[in-house]
Amino acid sequence: LTGSAWGDWSLYVDSPLRAFENELGVQAPLGFWDPAGYCKEDTAVDFRRRRESELKHGRIAMIATMGYITPEYFKFPGFLAPHLGLKFTDVPNGLAAVSKVPQAGWAQYVFFVGLLEVGFLKQEPDRAPGDFANGGTLGVPNASGPIENEEARKRKLNSELANGRLAMMAIIGMFFQDGLTGSAYGDWALFTASPLRAFEKELGVQAPFGFFDPLGLSKDGDIGAFKRRRATEVKHGRLSMIACMGYIVPEYFKFPGFLAPKE
Repeated sequence: LTGSAWGDWSLYVDSPLRAFENELGVQAPLGFWDPAGYCKEDTAVDFRRRRESELKHGRIAMIATMGYITPEYFKFPGFLAPHLGLKFTDVPNGLAAVSKVPQAGWAQYVFFVGLLEVGFLKQEPDRAPGDFANGGTLGVPNASGPIENEEARKRKLNSELANGRLAMMAIIGMFFQDGLTGSAYGDWALFTASPLRAFEKELGVQAPFGFFDPLGLSKDGDIGAFKRRRATEVKHGRLSMIACMGYIVPEYFKFPGFLAPKE
């Protein structure tokens, strides 16, 4: 891509991604990160639409993540649905709450959010993505804002994007763990039927991931297949270590003399 083993971005002068490298959200250590290449043929209009979606999803994910965490420590007193005798404390945390909340309650949530979406927090074309005329600091309606100091404003907007991205990963992880173990925090002790337990004491099972098999290649519990994959993993790891050293060493040392002397 760049002609350098270290990926010197300054050498890749023809990249169409350079059109977006000064946008908000371009942060160390990844810089402008678009591994799927969505932006390589993008117009400014396409990029703006994706940025609006990213901000919206990030904000929703931050609220959702807090919504997963808060009920672990606090629930409102009183009744959620008095006519059903359903108290807030009767509603379980996580995905299990979906079946407990009455349908009329979900309809109210959807209606309220829809009103915000099409009316109060409507994106205007002459304002930056995610910047709503009726939303002030921290999204509080008609609160103070905007931030006058340009550097402080840029730092806070970058923080919002970074936190939103983290929250999107976090909430998906919580959903997955909740569905797998019945707990938003993925209590491995609750998942007693997992065939992966056959391998949880193998070499390579280390914190913080434990037995890490996101593709589920070992879910069938086949010992022979596991040993074959482990032999392959070790071999590839050893080759990669040698290859990495082979990339690094010539930057600092090369043998004197000829590789291929002429006869």
